[in-house]
Amino acid sequence: MAAFAQASDVGNWLMYFGNKNLKSRFNLHHEVQYRNYNAFGDLEQLLLRAGVGYNLADNNNNLLFGYGYILSENYLGATDRKVDVSEHRIYQQFQTKQSFGRYGWFHRYRAEQRWVEGDFRVRFRYMINAKIALSNPTLVAKTVYLVAYDEVFVNTKGNKFDRNRLYVGLGYKATSAISVELGYMNQYFNRGGRDQINVGVFWKY
Repeated sequence: MAAFAQASDVGNWLMYFGNKNLKSRFNLHHEVQYRNYNAFGDLEQLLLRAGVGYNLADNNNNLLFGYGYILSENYLGATDRKVDVSEHRIYQQFQTKQSFGRYGWFHRYRAEQRWVEGDFRVRFRYMINAKIALSNPTLVAKTVYLVAYDEVFVNTKGNKFDRNRLYVGLGYKATSAISVELGYMNQYFNRGGRDQINVGVFWKY
């Protein structure tokens, strides 16, 4: 894959995550992520992902199967030229969540089968995410909260360590269905790192 260089050391990710509950414990997940090398306008990656999930008996555990399409615009070396790289991805994940008072957290385990410009790759991911309600005793509507997560990516061939993402942010749970977050994320790769300012919208309906 082509190496990239960018004018700014801090990028920006604009993200939307939707989750619709269906009948018989099924749910439909969908998301759009618009990732920039800079504050806005220098596209790094466009990610479209969808999946069908199933809630287990207690609704705190979810199995999901999905598909993603990813378009990356990678810089060629130290030039200002870019090359488009397309990826098709199938993924399976298991997510489990718990809550206690003002605290909530979840673990996510994901396997990805990736087709990147004809090259087949397999990758595993693990995330731990924690939230703390600040303005209310629990994570209910109209609550400001602190959120943090760490996610590690592992390849099955080549360099086993792919990357690590460390995130901390401030969120607002506007209603029981809609939350917004603003945060900082550092990505650490085999060859350096990258900082991101993330803006996320989450809708459960």
